[in-house]
Amino acid sequence: MSITKESELIGMKKISEVVGLTLKLMRKYAKVGMSTKELDEYGGEILKSYGAKSAPYVTYGFPGYTCISVNEEAAHGIPSDKKILKEGDLINIDVSAELNGFWSDNGGSFVLGKDIHNHQPLVDASKNILKKAINNIKGGVKIADIGYLIETEAKKFGFKVIKNLAGHGVGRSLHEEPENILNYRVKTNRERFRKNTTVAIETFISTNSTIAVELQDGWTLVGNKGGYVTQHEQTILVTGKTPVILTKSNEIWF
Repeated sequence: MSITKESELIGMKKISEVVGLTLKLMRKYAKVGMSTKELDEYGGEILKSYGAKSAPYVTYGFPGYTCISVNEEAAHGIPSDKKILKEGDLINIDVSAELNGFWSDNGGSFVLGKDIHNHQPLVDASKNILKKAINNIKGGVKIADIGYLIETEAKKFGFKVIKNLAGHGVGRSLHEEPENILNYRVKTNRERFRKNTTVAIETFISTNSTIAVELQDGWTLVGNKGGYVTQHEQTILVTGKTPVILTKSNEIWF
């Protein structure tokens, strides 16, 4: 969305703070032996306490308040009381919600407990690449150039990017224009970031795969060639200089 008045910025800041805080608290709450359903319900209670509504549930009828993807799951993992968290699991939590007509989106991957499977380098790559990408966004910058930066940085670390998952505009709904802020460069895409707009920037960094495919449950995505995928996401306000990170309350860089 385009921010045209102060009340819109206040609305976006408020919902962004809520989803960021929910992500931060869920990450801290996650424990070995806990089910992803229990973790999701904890997040749902936080959202409710602020009067916020789960965006995937409201928009798509998703069976959970948040998406929780574990190990080989790349995105849109369904919370389940049968999925029990274990030491060294690679976990991704994606929290998006609506409050007073404003929508915001953020996510992050982390290793639960000790990094016994050596997932941390993939987590760090995703996190650091997102930071670099966001720091290079301002009004007038080509969306394709940010995609090129993300893919180039992933290759430097020895990783790949998922090409059919993308960042997107956000604000008055969960997904708005621009709809495809991809993790690689599409040379034909002449679209540019516009000042005073709110967008969700996401990295999808992988060990083996370049395409996410849907499982039979109709939601969960996994890599087409197996391996692991990490995601980090912030909702930002594009300016003429460094963007304002609206979801900074998630503290993914601290």
